[in-house]
Amino acid sequence: MAAAAPEGQSRNRSTLPILFSVIIIDLIAFGIVIPVLPAYAKDLGESALMLGVLLATHAALQFVFSPVWGRLSDRIGRRPVMLFSIFGTSISMVILGLADSFEGLLLARILSGTFSANISVATAFVADVTEESERTRYMGMVGASFGIGFILGPALGGALAWLGHGVPMFFAAGLAMINFIWAFFALAEPEKNQEDAHDQSGFIRALRDAMSDSVAARLVITNFFFTLGVTQLESTFFYFMSDRFGYSLSEVAFILVGMAVLMAGIQGGGMRALAQRFGERTLLVAGLLILAFSFPLVPFAAGLTLLMLALSFSAIGRAISQPPMTSIISMRTAQENRGTLMGAFQSSAALARIVGPLAAGLLYVYSLSAPFILGGALFLLAALLTFGLRDVDAPHQPQES
Repeated sequence: MAAAAPEGQSRNRSTLPILFSVIIIDLIAFGIVIPVLPAYAKDLGESALMLGVLLATHAALQFVFSPVWGRLSDRIGRRPVMLFSIFGTSISMVILGLADSFEGLLLARILSGTFSANISVATAFVADVTEESERTRYMGMVGASFGIGFILGPALGGALAWLGHGVPMFFAAGLAMINFIWAFFALAEPEKNQEDAHDQSGFIRALRDAMSDSVAARLVITNFFFTLGVTQLESTFFYFMSDRFGYSLSEVAFILVGMAVLMAGIQGGGMRALAQRFGERTLLVAGLLILAFSFPLVPFAAGLTLLMLALSFSAIGRAISQPPMTSIISMRTAQENRGTLMGAFQSSAALARIVGPLAAGLLYVYSLSAPFILGGALFLLAALLTFGLRDVDAPHQPQES
């Protein structure tokens, strides 16, 4: 057993960069659309309602397919599912770039939502090739990959859009195809437990088995509340900054990039030390409480300095709560059901992204502070759900030098 360790460690080093690149490219493809799709739809003569349909369709397909891809990767392997979904992401972005009608945009968003649901597989893959003692560190790097994608996506979309609405989409498609070629030659299938390889139990049974653990079920619900809270800021922040401070789109984007950089710095560099010192559960609860108290402060900040302080704390709270949540749930089931469980976990976030923007928009019409207050309440509820978790921290062992 010990003799195999170097081989496993070598595989980890070769596989993880590919997985992180998959996540970054997926998030670039998601983020690149953010500044472009509204103008794209408007130029086609579509209303804001139809734009909402496009956004909700993407999230709805992610909700449906996250557990499907996760379960399929449990059955046939992570590698083929990852390759198929990366290739599909590239095709969906080409179709989006070529679209010249609402129907074309809708088809592209259906395909994009379907194939970008592979995040659950990528996360399960990371869990497969890392030890429990280092899981939070690498889930922090997953979070940093999200942050990098969210930074680069909107920036690239805005920078390339002047060449035409389709250009950013073709750029994202090219990145995804390069990712596919790299993964095809370099991505190795992780070792799997073969004892259930011929188990013919259906998807619903596998999902029920994966969710039978009370901690896992509680974390899936927590992730729903967490993401629902995050969407309250994401959906209304531009309107809030424009209405309250008169900020332009580029100025708002600069603030969001700053928040993403702060999150990526914490998740990419500090999560291992924080997890070893405090434990995953403590970080999760602390991060959610920081979010619960910082979100409601945003609309009541008397000036820009206090606003930036509240936004910085919200970025810190998000940075230290998300990786432990993903790390803990990745350890709550056997490897043969891990993809299914991670799919359910990601589906809860996708469901929140369907209803979250709608709730935020309706509340903002009523009061510009209401979405932020709701977000704080949701984070507090999530903290209460996770406060009672026991014996969920990974065994953090000293690393050999």
